[in-house]
Amino acid sequence: MKSRLRFIFSLLASCLLGIYGFQAYWLYGSYQLATTQFGRSTSEALEAVVQRQQVRRTNKMFNIKFNNYADANSPPGQAARWQIEKLDTGLTAPQAAQPWPQPAQPPRVLVLRSSAAGKRPLPPSAQVERARAVRTDSLARQLSSFVISNWYRQQPVDLGQLARAYRAELRQRGIDAAFKLDTISSTSKPAFKLQLPDVKGPVPVRLLPTHAGYPLSTYPVPLNPVRGLAVGASFPAPRAYVLRQMTGSLAGSALLLGLTTGCFALMLSTILRQKKLAEVKNDFINNMTHELKTPLATVSAAMEALQDFGALGDARKTDTYLTMARQEIRRLSDLVEKVLHIAVEDRPNHALALRPEPLRPAELVAELTSRHELQASKPVQFEVAIAPADTLLLDRLHLAGALHNLLDNAIKYSGERVTIRIGGRPAAGGYQLSVADDGPGIAPGYQEAIFEQFFRVPTGNLHPVKGFGLGLYYVRQVVAGHGGRVSVRSTPGRGSEFIIWLPCSAIG
Repeated sequence: MKSRLRFIFSLLASCLLGIYGFQAYWLYGSYQLATTQFGRSTSEALEAVVQRQQVRRTNKMFNIKFNNYADANSPPGQAARWQIEKLDTGLTAPQAAQPWPQPAQPPRVLVLRSSAAGKRPLPPSAQVERARAVRTDSLARQLSSFVISNWYRQQPVDLGQLARAYRAELRQRGIDAAFKLDTISSTSKPAFKLQLPDVKGPVPVRLLPTHAGYPLSTYPVPLNPVRGLAVGASFPAPRAYVLRQMTGSLAGSALLLGLTTGCFALMLSTILRQKKLAEVKNDFINNMTHELKTPLATVSAAMEALQDFGALGDARKTDTYLTMARQEIRRLSDLVEKVLHIAVEDRPNHALALRPEPLRPAELVAELTSRHELQASKPVQFEVAIAPADTLLLDRLHLAGALHNLLDNAIKYSGERVTIRIGGRPAAGGYQLSVADDGPGIAPGYQEAIFEQFFRVPTGNLHPVKGFGLGLYYVRQVVAGHGGRVSVRSTPGRGSEFIIWLPCSAIG
């Protein structure tokens, strides 16, 4: 049986470990995926914000208007004009319209054809389109130089404004995490050289320290390519944010694991309880068989003596054998009645039938002690400390049975001599009765179990004191029926004390 239980326990433990391991692997994968998505989303958000800021800053620097509508129908000599209107106060640009430089001769673009006509000039409309392309390309180069020049002169970055825009962008993406923005300057030399004759000397750029110790940072987003300036965001607590986002998954996994563990624990507890019940049942059957066989054997021996040894002719012997048989039959009847009584009381929804009546504990204890002094097979000394005037409203029959069981156990499990102390006093809003002995005591591991039905403290296959494990169970049933509680205080080798507490309603 033990090897089978050990195998079942190992199997259950392996299943639990497998479930926990798989769940941990799945949660770790989900965490890694959420962290990756968080980093990607924060980087994309920063890039989008920087791009919008650059477009907005460029639009504020200038507004470009083109007057380039020369075509074949335009009057001769009309020039395409361009104008840059300055909007940024930190820059200077021509305020008046500047004429587009006109060539000495109208531009002529020749295309070689394989026709027999030889070389012929392009038609006027094609010449106009080619001129527009050349002018537009030249304008783009000048505008690029203008923007680069402005980048070189650019003032320190307003991280506060950028942070506000970045926070708004993150919230639009459903991210609400604390961050820190830093400007990052490249230490490598630029891959190209700028020819900016209007820029005198280096332009100072503010550089904030990078929070490299933060667990997560975005990749640098170029903020000013000319100066090698980029911006990055650092997040001091990304793990906490990701875990908050995974609250549902974590709670669901914890609930699932808790239910699974609870089911396995309940299953194992049921198996152990069934094992314990099987052991108690076997112990009960062995004890019951012995207790039933003893009176039956005694009665059978008495009948044989009367019948086979001529005891019927001797009135004294006949009376002795009949008295012995009557006592054993009464004992047998009491055993059967006790088992039936416990079986009836143990039915579901069956309450103990109580008939409360006024009684004095001192008088009831005196009757019980007198009876046990006469029946005991060893010297017994009782020490009673109960006020004679104390009166309780209790069921006399059941309370007497409960106290009888306590006194009987104290006598049976003690040594050659026993001293039993019985006390009674008002306590904690009720009344307390106690029965203490100087017997062998009870181990702490069994002090709760002794009140269970059919339970007896294990002593191997030997039980020097016979019983069914019903006495203390009956005590608990009687006390619980009166609304009270029973407990035990015991130290192995120093005796036991059973304490019964009854509520105020029991005080007469």
